[in-house]
Amino acid sequence: MKISKILIANRGEIACRVIRACRETDITAVAVYSDADRDALHVRMADEAFYIGPSPSSESYLRGDRIIDVAQKSGADAIHPGYGFLSENAQFVRQVTATGIVFIGPPPEAMEAMGGKISARRIAIDAGVPVVPGTTEPLTSYDDARTTAAQMGYPIMLKASAGGGGKGMRLVSNEPELKSALEAAKSEAMSSFGDDAVYIEKAIVRPRHIEIQVFSDTHGNHVHLGERECSIQRRHQKVIEEAPSPINSAELRTAMGECAVKVAAAVSYVGAGTVEFLVSDVDRSFYFLEMNTRLQVEHPVTELVTGIDLVKEQIRVAEGQPLSFRQEDIRLRGHAIECRIYAEDPEQNFLPSPGRISRLTVPRGPGVRDDGGVYEGSEVSIYYDPMISKFAVHGRDRNEAIERMRRALREYEIAGVRTTIPFFRRVMDDVDFVDARLDTGFIDRFLKRESGLEVKSESVRDLAVIAAVLGYTKRQANQAQVAPGRKLNAWQMSTRNVS
Repeated sequence: MKISKILIANRGEIACRVIRACRETDITAVAVYSDADRDALHVRMADEAFYIGPSPSSESYLRGDRIIDVAQKSGADAIHPGYGFLSENAQFVRQVTATGIVFIGPPPEAMEAMGGKISARRIAIDAGVPVVPGTTEPLTSYDDARTTAAQMGYPIMLKASAGGGGKGMRLVSNEPELKSALEAAKSEAMSSFGDDAVYIEKAIVRPRHIEIQVFSDTHGNHVHLGERECSIQRRHQKVIEEAPSPINSAELRTAMGECAVKVAAAVSYVGAGTVEFLVSDVDRSFYFLEMNTRLQVEHPVTELVTGIDLVKEQIRVAEGQPLSFRQEDIRLRGHAIECRIYAEDPEQNFLPSPGRISRLTVPRGPGVRDDGGVYEGSEVSIYYDPMISKFAVHGRDRNEAIERMRRALREYEIAGVRTTIPFFRRVMDDVDFVDARLDTGFIDRFLKRESGLEVKSESVRDLAVIAAVLGYTKRQANQAQVAPGRKLNAWQMSTRNVS
């Protein structure tokens, strides 16, 4: 079936991204919006826009019934969920397809199979894919957790079975930390996902987070499009991504890609998905972590190195067409880096910084891509994720990509809200980043190094002042060596004693 009208069940930069793909394929784009988003960029860009409720997402963007009602009234053939909100809600998918509207994404059975981390681990194990040592059943009590952790050996990770984004996750270094960490993980899991099931994984010290982009169609074809390095994270949320990974050899890429395809095939996957792995920086061993059954925020870096438009491919697959490429067609060209520009204050532990954007200057030039969702004068709302843009660059190699990102970040100006741009500028100059010494603890170490340098510089400055004062005092004392018969005053006497 040919899709002629798509409703985008999302907002911000991802809604704008889908609208642009619709324009290039002669598809009518329908936007939805809440009170807070009446003047949002995605509303201005869309061919049609419909109001769906008050500002809180629970009363608007998470109201699947209202979104489906708008899709029917507007005559939309399909719904694109973007990411977040309802993008991985299997019940919503069933409600959409029951009306005869196409859902641009995987079938609900695949979502459910991979949505629970415990069930996803079982599927990976059955498919012969290596997983991080851990439990395959939820913990039943604190005693269960203590016994399991002791058998596995510390450090361990407590993880919520449902959801993602770092919610319900705690690193536990020893038994005294376990009880409070377990209570916190279960409480956060319940409040975030309505499910307090938690399991244990062995913590891998200083791991890299590397993911594989997969794509599948309804004809049984499963292909991977290489990897993305996603190790630079704050609070388990990625902020800088690269493609390809600086450490991946062709052999490692092939091995990880084959495992990712096995996972996709095991659940009869359809559409764009991402299989995530933890990779040891010591011996390059890798372990299945989870699968995200949707498009990822960092998809631009894959598009830049493969030349494939993933959103357009999602639409093709949703129409029932086979993939437009085969595995042997995939070639990675050059290097791409993405910085997630957030309205956050890095100096205040990345706290959100909502407000009105009073000035916006977006960089241009060769190899620069800005997937933005704002404009000068628009508002960064308190109600939603404060992402402003997925900002990416492409170069012939990693060094050129870094240089290009440095230049572009110097040109990127946003006033009215605090952003992560100054932080990214410093990271691009950091020796560990340039040398690709990356793992999921990078930001903590980077901030500590910066803090240490500040303390050191203050100490050096204080010592320099003391040395200058002493030097001056000594010179004054030496000048006080006057001809015989001249008396020294009290100050000159004291400085002579000091020297």
